[in-house]
Amino acid sequence: MLSITSQYLARYRRLDTGDGAPALLPVTGAQRRFALVRAMDPAGRPDLVPMFFAFPRGTVDPVRLTAAANRLAALHPVLRSHLTVLRGTPALRPEEPQVPVTRLACGPGEDAATVLRRALAGWAPQGSPLRLFLVQDGPQGAEDVLAVVLDHAACDGQSLARTVGELGAAYDEDAGAERPSASEVAAELAAYRDAVLLQLDAEERAGAPAAMAYWGERLRAVREQAPAPRPQPLSAGTAPSGAAALRIPAPPAGVPFPELLNACRAAAAVLFGAGHVVPLGYPWGGRPPAAAPVLGCFLNTVVFPTATGDAPAASATAEAWWDDLDHAATPFDTVVHAARAAGSGWTGRLDGMLTVDDARRHPPLRLGGVTGREVPIDGRAVRGPFAVSVTQGPELQLRMVWDRTVLSDDTAESAFSALAGALRTPAPTAG
Repeated sequence: MLSITSQYLARYRRLDTGDGAPALLPVTGAQRRFALVRAMDPAGRPDLVPMFFAFPRGTVDPVRLTAAANRLAALHPVLRSHLTVLRGTPALRPEEPQVPVTRLACGPGEDAATVLRRALAGWAPQGSPLRLFLVQDGPQGAEDVLAVVLDHAACDGQSLARTVGELGAAYDEDAGAERPSASEVAAELAAYRDAVLLQLDAEERAGAPAAMAYWGERLRAVREQAPAPRPQPLSAGTAPSGAAALRIPAPPAGVPFPELLNACRAAAAVLFGAGHVVPLGYPWGGRPPAAAPVLGCFLNTVVFPTATGDAPAASATAEAWWDDLDHAATPFDTVVHAARAAGSGWTGRLDGMLTVDDARRHPPLRLGGVTGREVPIDGRAVRGPFAVSVTQGPELQLRMVWDRTVLSDDTAESAFSALAGALRTPAPTAG
């Protein structure tokens, strides 16, 4: 029987729009997952990855920024392609680069965070996968806050770092500078297609019967516990998500991932009760060794079955995690199929996400010689019931966000306290 990846490749190769449009590009397993999640969302919302930077007022020239963003999109296919589904087959359709830089204004009593949250909530699914928003903030508009936002189907961590660096470099060019040459565009297009095909080849091998058997047994008992988001709106002035955060000393050996998984188990036990096996996802992977470092989304979402009973020893969690990493390249949709074939009632919805990011690898956004200060903006809509993020720097920054249409603040804050306690940290403060 053909694997899901093999079936996808066969369907993709039969696609022919016949309308003279540019050839469709294949998508990775990670991009297939984002296409599926978007299709299952009642509003068709994509997953967004925003970065927010504050500059002194007047630093950012919207004309130069627009030119820079469009030069970037002209070179990188994924930044000017629309995720589409043709005859049931996800693909990317390259278009001419049209990256909008939208000027926003604060209304009475509003700050930049409020305005930007509203802009992201109103993101139209059809349009450029890269968009920029600029709004003045602070007393007398002392700062320009710039949001650089990508559709997650177009980026992963490596892509974000390169996007920031190249956007700043393009901004430093003259606004009237020429876009990349036809040969440069063609070379990058070919490199992107080759990288995705190499990724799909790796995913096809990772979907072998042995991997299906492994994930079927591993996830047989998984069931999502959180209810679907409630359709009724939140009360006026209430942000769609809550958040809590703390900082802890960074261990010399690096981020203790098995301990983080156990901490998420403690949080899930508070959120959903004991005696369940909750699906927790985390991103993992990277580009195939022979692939060019093109922009795109090459991170798989790996599922960790989080039992909410007694806390397992860190060594037991670590052993199970290492076994999972031997099969981490199996695409998410293949893993869901394996679990359901083994008897799980899991639909593929995740009850939690855990991400770890190394801030030391992030280049700052520099525009015209001025370095932007990265700023957090909380309260944005989140995809799942709860998500934990850990940012590694001189300290570990631990954050948890939750969907207020699914979880109450009191329950979520208790869960975050349990998560922090499992890491043997001081009591957290909510924010």
